[in-house]
Amino acid sequence: MEFFEGKEQMENQDRRPLADRMRPETLEEFFGQTHLLKEGSLLRRAIEEDKLFSVIFWGPPGSGKTTLARIVAGETKSYFAAFSAVLSGVKELRKVVEEAEARWKDSRQKTVLFVDEIHRFNKAQQDAFLPHVESGLITLIGATTENPSFEVIAPLLSRCRVLVLKPFTEEELADILKRALNDRRRGLGNLRLTLDQEALDHLVGIADGDARTALNNLEAVASLLAAGGIGSTHISRAQVEEALQRKSLQYDKSGEEHYNLISAFHKSLRGSDPDAALYWLGRMLAAGEDPLYIARRMVRFASEDVGNADPMALSLTVTAMQAFHFIGLPEGELALAQAAVYLATAPKSNALYTGYGRVKATIAQTGSLPVPLHIRNAPTRLMKDLGYGRDYLYAHDYEDALVPQDYLPETLLSKPHDFYRPTDRGYERTIGERLEKWRKRLAEIRRQGKNSVDK
Repeated sequence: MEFFEGKEQMENQDRRPLADRMRPETLEEFFGQTHLLKEGSLLRRAIEEDKLFSVIFWGPPGSGKTTLARIVAGETKSYFAAFSAVLSGVKELRKVVEEAEARWKDSRQKTVLFVDEIHRFNKAQQDAFLPHVESGLITLIGATTENPSFEVIAPLLSRCRVLVLKPFTEEELADILKRALNDRRRGLGNLRLTLDQEALDHLVGIADGDARTALNNLEAVASLLAAGGIGSTHISRAQVEEALQRKSLQYDKSGEEHYNLISAFHKSLRGSDPDAALYWLGRMLAAGEDPLYIARRMVRFASEDVGNADPMALSLTVTAMQAFHFIGLPEGELALAQAAVYLATAPKSNALYTGYGRVKATIAQTGSLPVPLHIRNAPTRLMKDLGYGRDYLYAHDYEDALVPQDYLPETLLSKPHDFYRPTDRGYERTIGERLEKWRKRLAEIRRQGKNSVDK
């Protein structure tokens, strides 16, 4: 009986989605982002001392960017003006600015302008914010899922601090879902629902750090129970899977199986077994793994485990990732499968990986060694007078474009530094033979003396 009373209340309650109803309203209610909100942090002090600064929140979907912006405005008693880059433009901005001026004049109330998806504004639109941010009339809070370094113009970026939001941890998502289940005013508390641990783990796992997704999925499960007139208030994993039509093939809460499967996939590729690679790829996709995560791992593999043994491996894998972006699921899975088979059957070399490791170790040991004068650029007269570029030998002026000239810092010339050591597999055999030929030729020229170099 209690469930059906809850069902009726669910139908009559606030029609907003659960994720919107459950937005935290104060800092105390906000879960996560402790690196930004802990006691004594820059943002926390700015809020508590009412000394807000313009900021850009950069983080993945569902990490709390909009919610945190609303809380910041509310905690400082500022007026919150929301502005969407998808729906608004310069005309709407002028109206916001006029209202902000009137508000400050009449009541000395500050205006926080929240711009969602700020990366969607073009350069001219972003320019329109500059004078108002500069004057302090508005405190700008931008939100973006894209790297601000590439998507926000430099003048605006220089007037804002970029704060990075992280995906919610599994523990935080679990707490968010439990709060929604128990909250009788804004959440699903009136339904008196309970989740078993496997159901909770599954909801958390497929949300992938996204609180909005987690809450939307929980609401979908609750709606399915209500629509079906099921008397039970206990939610099992099977009911979650039925509601979301998405099974979790043993992707457990601890994440162990996640790492087990990607490890099996990576080692199958390295072991040149295309059948196993396809199997583990299929297992991960069936379990709901992010396909772009798999694509990123294959791009890494193309450089780390194939390298120059087959230079096409990197190009094909990046192309497969772009193809998936373009096509999406489920058709895009074939592009990933094609890349997996190519990587598995390509000749293998980790010479690039180990060579770059030797470079990093050398840099860590020797520090910032100066660039030799003869290979420095000399765009000004002063630089030329200081010896920049002096005695540089232009390779194309010499036979086979080979000239006995040092390119490493002098400190490293005391002993040979062959960081890159190509194998005899695949195209690296050709590279190795070429390098050996060049080294013999250069050694011969050095023995004869630089003056005998043929031009």
